[in-house]
Amino acid sequence: MDIKRLIVDALKLEDISAEDIDSNEPLFGQGLGLDSIDALELGVAIRQRYGIRIESVSDEVKAHFANVRSLARFIAAQQGNQ
Repeated sequence: MDIKRLIVDALKLEDISAEDIDSNEPLFGQGLGLDSIDALELGVAIRQRYGIRIESVSDEVKAHFANVRSLARFIAAQQGNQ
């Protein structure tokens, strides 16, 4: 739920609550409908909250941002590597 709140707060999603976000729902395009600007803002929020720097955008990084569940796994793995 913490990541869902981060998404809602960081992106100032006024008409959606953290509880409304399905963990398996795509974050971009279909699903939540985020765009590339949202991705940048979310990356900054993740860096500020969790201390994780995303140096470059690759297909692997894009896959981590596919949905809340994959993003949570990515954050947990990065925190384990620090």
